Amino acid sequence: MESAELRELLTPEGVALLDSLPAYTSNTDVLKMVAHLRKDGNSASLVATALTQAKLRGKAGAKFGDFAQRMLFTEAGLEQATRLPVAALHAGRYVRAGLTSVADLGCGIGADALAFAGAGLQVHAVDADEVTAAITTYNLAPFPEAKVSHGTAEETDLSDVESVYLDPARRTSGHTNTNRLANSEDYSPSLDFAFGLADKLPTGIKLGPGFDREQIPDTCEAQWISVNGDVVEVGLWFGPLKRDGISRAALVIHNDGMHELTSAADSEDAEVGELGKFLYEPDGAVIRARLIGDLARSIGAHMLDEHIAYMSSDVEVSTPFASTFEVVEEFALDVKVLAKELKTRGIGTLEIKKRGVDIDPAEFRKRLSLSGKSSATLFLTRLGERRVAILAQRV
Repeated sequence: MESAELRELLTPEGVALLDSLPAYTSNTDVLKMVAHLRKDGNSASLVATALTQAKLRGKAGAKFGDFAQRMLFTEAGLEQATRLPVAALHAGRYVRAGLTSVADLGCGIGADALAFAGAGLQVHAVDADEVTAAITTYNLAPFPEAKVSHGTAEETDLSDVESVYLDPARRTSGHTNTNRLANSEDYSPSLDFAFGLADKLPTGIKLGPGFDREQIPDTCEAQWISVNGDVVEVGLWFGPLKRDGISRAALVIHNDGMHELTSAADSEDAEVGELGKFLYEPDGAVIRARLIGDLARSIGAHMLDEHIAYMSSDVEVSTPFASTFEVVEEFALDVKVLAKELKTRGIGTLEIKKRGVDIDPAEFRKRLSLSGKSSATLFLTRLGERRVAILAQRV
C-alpha cells in the first residue's frame, strides 16, 4: 500500500466503504463487487484499496480472530505479524516481570503492541516505514494512551520506558513480494544493537525459528514456539524477562491448549535403539530447542539414529510434544519395491516424511504411481548406515 492509497482509505468515506464490505471469501465475485462500488461513485483507486484490505482481513482471521475485522494490513506486514495469542504470551512476560512500559521497536502492523496495550502496559510503538507506522496508529486506536512513532529503533528515545521489545526486519523492505534476508547482519535493527539494548534494559527479541543457534547469547532464555505443528518463532528473553534456571524452552500450542518443555541447557541425546512398534516425530519446537533427548526419556523411547530426530518404543505413549505413528512395516528404500507394496495394500493417499536422506518427496511420490482408497504415512530415513522406508499409520 502506498501513502496516497492509505490517505484515501483513511477518509471518513473510505473507512465507511471498507467497513461496509461483506466478509471476503474465495467465492467473492470481485468483478461484480468492483462494478457495484464504481457505480456508487467510488474512485477506482479507493475500490481497489478497500477490496485489498477486505481480502487481507479475511486472511488475517487466522492470526487475529475477530480483531482482524477492524484492523488494517499490508501483505508483508500480515505475513510477518505475530499471532495474537502468541503476542499475548509475550505481553504476559512483561506483566509478570513487574514492568509497566515497553518500547516496541520495529512494531510492524502492531500485533505485539496491541497485546502489550491490552495487558495494561504503556506502549511506544516505532516503525521505520511511514505507511506501516500509520497503519499501526489506526490499529492501536482502541488504546488512545498508546504512542506510535515513525522512526528507526536506533534513533528512538528510550528514556521514558522500562523495557524494550524488538522484532528486527528479516526481509527486504516493501509492503509486498519481500524476500527473506539470509544474513543476520542485514537485519534491521542489527542484532548488535538489539543485544546491546539487552545489556541495559529488560529486552525481548523475536526471531525466525531457524535462527542460527550459535548466535544466541548465553545470558538469555531461548523459547521456540509452534502453533498447530508450525514453528513460528524463537523468542530471546533477557533480564527479568528470562525465567530462572531456563535457557531452552519449547512451547507447543494446539487447539486443546499449551504445553511446554524447559531445560537449563540443550538436553543430552537419548540412547539409540532398534525400530519398535511405534515411531514418534517430535514437534518442530522440541527439535529446534534440542530437547529431543529429554522428551525421549520422558516417554520411555529411544532415538533411531543419533543424528535424526525420530524416536521409537514398543509402547504407545500419548504426548503433546510429538506425533505418534504405529509402524506397519520396514522396507529398504527402493522405489520399485515400495511402489509394488503400496499398490498391493491399496494405498492411494500417502503422507511422505523424510530426514537424513537427500530425496525430494514430491518427485518421489510421482514415481510411486499411487492408487487405491487406503491412506498411510511413509518415513524415508536412515537407521545407522541403512537407508530405509518405514510404512506407518497415525495414531
